[in-house]
Amino acid sequence: MTTDTKRPLTLRDVSEASGVSEMTVSRVLRNRGDVSDATREKVLAAAKELGYVPNKIAGSLASNRVNLVAVIIPSLSNMVFPEVLTGINQVLEGTGLQPVVGVTDYLPEKEERVLYEMLSWRPSGVIIAGLEHSDAARAMMKGAGIPVVEIMDSDGTPIDAMVGISHRRAGREMARAILKAGYTRIGFMGTKMPLDHRARKRFEGFTETLARNGVEIEDRAFYSGGSALAKGREMTADMLARSPELDFLYYSNDMIGAGGLLYLLEKGIDVPGQIGLAGFNGVELLQGLPRRLATMDACRLEIGRRAAEIVAARLADPDAAIEQQVTLTPAISYGDTLRRR
Repeated sequence: MTTDTKRPLTLRDVSEASGVSEMTVSRVLRNRGDVSDATREKVLAAAKELGYVPNKIAGSLASNRVNLVAVIIPSLSNMVFPEVLTGINQVLEGTGLQPVVGVTDYLPEKEERVLYEMLSWRPSGVIIAGLEHSDAARAMMKGAGIPVVEIMDSDGTPIDAMVGISHRRAGREMARAILKAGYTRIGFMGTKMPLDHRARKRFEGFTETLARNGVEIEDRAFYSGGSALAKGREMTADMLARSPELDFLYYSNDMIGAGGLLYLLEKGIDVPGQIGLAGFNGVELLQGLPRRLATMDACRLEIGRRAAEIVAARLADPDAAIEQQVTLTPAISYGDTLRRR
């Protein structure tokens, strides 16, 4: 089935794809009237494949659009995303566009539901975290006929526009810095989230670079749920009890890294002389620690700003020449836990 992705999908598209009338399609999608099960399944399958989403405001607005930008993120508790939202809001607040947020909890099926509901209100644009989506979600975004910007990641091919960093490169660069500093016995701690594709890509870049230099991760641990600071302390204690010869601990995020740092300082362990540490995200809240944790800034504020700028510019002038695949470059902050040579 092919459609013109430059315009929103309509009932006619679903009608032609399913071989039934527009009135029947409407009845099925509104769950009204008597329609056979076979016809209903045929219409719903065609709508899903096309990515068609019913218009909840049809007839109420001449433009069939509202001045909302759907912002879909995996978590509000993760400290990364509030800063992204701040960047988006800073740009949109002077445009008449208003961001509205949906949360997916890193679950593809929930992302589908959130995206479906948001698109049914006909927003003017979509900003969505990540490049990995279900086929149904991708079809909905392709068929929406509005600017779609995927954010946080640039290791892949976007549906429309993209703003992010290369997480594989981030992992590679941290591995190089650790090896250059002379550390070779490395442990890794992270969150048990197989659907956090960005953390997975960082880990892949990190381990690939170590392997090319003849170094393997000697111990690893993963957690899910609970306080990240407390888990960082707990996992660090457990890992060093198992593998006391480790000389570097790499954490998938700054919060568990901060917990590890506090544990080591409490035990009087020399950081970074005996053991070095590094996290990821550049969380500003942690600048009050007794020592500054080595980390890498994920460019969160700038990602939010650049994504919103793309949406606003495309809506102001659909034919304008705009950079639509933006890869930002994060920098390592060595802090006080990663020695430099």
